[in-house]
Amino acid sequence: MATSFEAEKAHANLAVSAGERRRAALAEIDEAKFSYFHAKACVVAGIGFFTDAYDIFSISIAATMIGYVYHNGGANSTNQDLGIKVAHSIGTFFGQLLFGFLADHVGRKRMYGIELMIIIVGTLGQTVTGHAPGINFYGVMIMWRFIMGVGIGGDYPVSAVITSEFAARKIRGRMMTAVFASQGWGNFTSAIVSVIVIAASKGAIHRQPLTNLAAIDRAWRLIIGIGCVPAAIALYFRLTLPETPRYTMDIERNIKQASSDVDTYLTTGTYVVDPLHNVERAEVPKATWADFRQHFGQWKNAKILIGTAWSWFALDIAFYGLGLNSTTILTTIGFGSSTNLPTKQENMYQTLFNASVGNIILAVGGLIPGYYATFFLVDSWGRKPIQLMGFTVLTVLFVIMGFGYDKILSTGSGKKAFVFLYCMANFFQNFGPNTTTFIIPGEVFPTRYRSTGHGISAASGKLGAIVAQVGFSRMINIGGKNKFLKHILEIFAFFMLTGIFSTLLLPETKNKTLEDLSLEEQDNFVRDTVIGGVGAHPLPKAAPSSGSSDDERNAHEVV
Repeated sequence: MATSFEAEKAHANLAVSAGERRRAALAEIDEAKFSYFHAKACVVAGIGFFTDAYDIFSISIAATMIGYVYHNGGANSTNQDLGIKVAHSIGTFFGQLLFGFLADHVGRKRMYGIELMIIIVGTLGQTVTGHAPGINFYGVMIMWRFIMGVGIGGDYPVSAVITSEFAARKIRGRMMTAVFASQGWGNFTSAIVSVIVIAASKGAIHRQPLTNLAAIDRAWRLIIGIGCVPAAIALYFRLTLPETPRYTMDIERNIKQASSDVDTYLTTGTYVVDPLHNVERAEVPKATWADFRQHFGQWKNAKILIGTAWSWFALDIAFYGLGLNSTTILTTIGFGSSTNLPTKQENMYQTLFNASVGNIILAVGGLIPGYYATFFLVDSWGRKPIQLMGFTVLTVLFVIMGFGYDKILSTGSGKKAFVFLYCMANFFQNFGPNTTTFIIPGEVFPTRYRSTGHGISAASGKLGAIVAQVGFSRMINIGGKNKFLKHILEIFAFFMLTGIFSTLLLPETKNKTLEDLSLEEQDNFVRDTVIGGVGAHPLPKAAPSSGSSDDERNAHEVV
C-alpha cells in the first residue's frame, strides 16, 4: 500500500500528466495543416450561414409580393411591412443569447443542428401561412419569422465557436471568414431564385385578375420555401460533427477523451467515445456566475467584451440601415418600380423582376467581393487593422453621402457617383467590420465563455439592426418622402466613428492561440484531477514520506 507521501506524489504526477496532455493536444490542433476535416467544418458551418442570409434577404422581394396578394395589387401598410421584416431580427437577438449560453453549458455538439431544425420549421411555417376569419395572416407570418429568427440567431455563436476551436492557428481567420462569406452567396442566391421563379410565372402573372393573384402567391411561397433545401442537406452533417476538443477538455474536463479526439479527427474526420475513461475529470476553472463576474470584472477582460459588443452594434446600425436606401439605388440604375406598362399586372411583374435583378447587381458589386478581400488578408494583415480601416473608410463614405446628398443626386453623373459610393460602402462593410466583428468574438474569450461572449456580441449587433429597421423606418419620411434619408446617412457616419474607438479596445488575434487570447495563465490551468466523474474527490494529501509503489504508477497512468 502506498505511503501518504507516495499518494501525494502520485497526485502531483497525475495533475502534471493532465496538464501536459492538454498542452500537447492543443498544440496538435493549433499547428495542424489544412485538411479534409477543416474543409468539411467550413462547409457544414457555411451552409448554415448561406441559409440564414437566403431566408433574411428573400423576405425583401416576398414582402412586396405579399402586399400585392393581400391588398389586391396594392402594398402592405407601414406597420405590416415593418413587422414582417423586423420579426426575424428580434428572434435572432434572443437566439444569439440563448444558444450562446447553452453551447457553453450543454455543449457545442448537443446544440449544433437544433438551430437548423428551428430554421426549417420556421421557414416551412411561413410557406403555409394563410388568412382565415379567426386568423390574421400578418400575425401568423410574424410569429413564424420570429421562430425562424431564433434558429438563425443560434447559428451565429455555435458555428463561430466550433469553427474557431477546430481551426489551426495560422488559418483560423480564413476558415471563419469562409464560413461567414457564405452569407454573401445566400443573398446572391435568393436574388437568383427570385428571378427564376418570377420569370417562370410571367404568363400567369399577366393573365391573373387583381382579385385573385394566385400566381404571385405561389411565387413568394416557393421563393421562401426553397431556403429549407440547403438547411436540410446540412442537418445530418451538423448532427454528426464531433464535439470540439477544447470543450471536452476545458468544460467537460475529460482530457483523455479530448486527446483521443484530436488524434482521430485530424486523420479520419471521425471520433470515438472511450467509455473506459469517460468518467475521468480534470480540475479546471468552471463557468459559474461568480467566476463570470470575477473574469469580466477585470478591465483587461471587460474592455474586450465591450469592444466586440459595441463594434458589432455600431456596424449593424449602418449595415441594416443601408438597406433603406436600396430603393433609391435600384431606381437610379434603372431597376426601380415600373409604372408605365399598359396593365397593372404587367407593372407588378416588371417591378418584381427589376428588384430581383437589381439585388443581384448590388450583391456582386460590393457584398461578395468584400468578403473575399477579407479572406485573403485576414491572416496576414490581421483582424484589428481590417476593422479599423473599414470603420474609417465607412465614416468618410457616409459623411460624403450624407452631407453631400442633395448636391450629388442633383445631376445624372452625381447619381452614378452615388451608386458607386453605395457599392463601396457595401464593399468596405464586408472588407471590414461586418466580417471581423464575427471573427474576433469567436477567438478572444476563454473556452468556458467563448460561445456566451460571442452570443452577447452578436446580440448587441442585432439590437443595432432592430434600432435601424424600426427607428430609421419611422424617421426616413420626416419632412416628406425620403427627405430625412440624408440625415440618417449622417447618423451612420457618427456610429462608424464610434466603431473606430471601440476597435481600439480589442487585441490583435492573428497567429495567436485561443489560450493566449483568453488572457488566462496556462501553466497551471489544470490544477488537479478527479477520478470517477462529477462528485468524486481528489486523492488526499498527507505528511511526506519516501518510496515509490505500483499505486503511484497506476495513478499516473489514469489520465
